[in-house]
Amino acid sequence: MFFKLINSLAIFQTIMNKLLRDLINTEKMGSFINNIMVETESEKGYNELVEEILRRLEENNLYIKLEKCRWKVREIDFLEVVIEPEEIKMEKEKIKAVLDWSVPKSVKNIHQNCKEWTSFILFYFHFFILFLIYFQF
Repeated sequence: MFFKLINSLAIFQTIMNKLLRDLINTEKMGSFINNIMVETESEKGYNELVEEILRRLEENNLYIKLEKCRWKVREIDFLEVVIEPEEIKMEKEKIKAVLDWSVPKSVKNIHQNCKEWTSFILFYFHFFILFLIYFQF
């Protein structure tokens, strides 16, 4: 990442979009800043696609840290949600906090729960909009 540079994240995202545009358009992979996600039907197709991505990154002097990579997984945590082949769901810790709310016994408890619900809904609303835009629903 380019530190002390204004809009470095936007610049880096633009670089990734230009490098991987044709692969992104096939809807088999996605790139969001420094995250690259690959989805294929077969293991052979996955290996070929990953090799192509790594080749392009290397040709443009961009490198990855292998210890931060996860290969051939069926489930990933991304932007506070869990993405699986069949569905996108919230992290269990976030749901647990909502399910563990106590039943309000007074008006003050209702007011407190409303504040918690509002912050919870606003937090996930931003990610919901990002997913709609990113995955073009």
